[in-house]
Amino acid sequence: MLQNRVFSFIAIFIVYVLASFAGFFIYQQLHFDFWLSLLISDIAATVITFIFSLIFKNASVYDPYWSVQPIVIIVLYAIFCGINTLGLLLVIAICFWGIRLTANWAYTFKNLTCQDWRYTQLKEQTKFFYPIVNFIGIHMIPTLIVYLCVLPAVNAIVLKAEFKPVCIALIAISFLAVILQGTADYQMHKFRKNGTGGFIRVGVWKKSRHPNYLGEILMWWGIGLTCFAAMPDKWYLLAGAVSNTLLFLCISIPLAENHQKRKPGFEEYKKQTRVLI
Repeated sequence: MLQNRVFSFIAIFIVYVLASFAGFFIYQQLHFDFWLSLLISDIAATVITFIFSLIFKNASVYDPYWSVQPIVIIVLYAIFCGINTLGLLLVIAICFWGIRLTANWAYTFKNLTCQDWRYTQLKEQTKFFYPIVNFIGIHMIPTLIVYLCVLPAVNAIVLKAEFKPVCIALIAISFLAVILQGTADYQMHKFRKNGTGGFIRVGVWKKSRHPNYLGEILMWWGIGLTCFAAMPDKWYLLAGAVSNTLLFLCISIPLAENHQKRKPGFEEYKKQTRVLI
């Protein structure tokens, strides 16, 4: 059954519905400040996702959480708190990003027997400690980072932050970042389909070894700076964009580079093409 793609999609869908309802229910029972209630309910939803990743013996059950979580959060806040002009722009930007990224995951998703090579590598390296690494490193840390990334937008909606003209230019960064990511993914899918092997050096990949990661970094800087322009007193909310950048610079990119360097000609490719821009 786990090898069946349709069954796998249905199973993932059910897991995320359960996680979303559980998170929403827990949020409704809490009476802390909205940011703390959101954090607790988000962690609870992640725990449920983690439990199912153990049941299916596949940490990639968590993969779409990165792009689904912000959509669920921002849409629910928009529904229950209402939105103004700035809030609407933020909702559109985050949904645009999340739907595209989730669609890309769905396109590459095969079935529940396939797991991201990075998780398999971590399992081989950490052995006995893998369950801890799985829970903290694969599930909880990404959840906390994307929580911090979406928190500025949540604050802007809850506090009804006032729209300012400069917000247009700043949120445009996020929209352009999504287009960059989509272009990079399309070009990579086409490259892999051709089966030429080696390194992709066309399109946006000619200027960057990781244009998809660059897009992800720019996406949340766009959101963070837009909210900062509207609420300069809440500058600390830029911690989300900072932590997201550090995640890619210190973990995601080094992992990908170590994986790529096994291919012949990597050093030459590295000299000719920059890491991000």
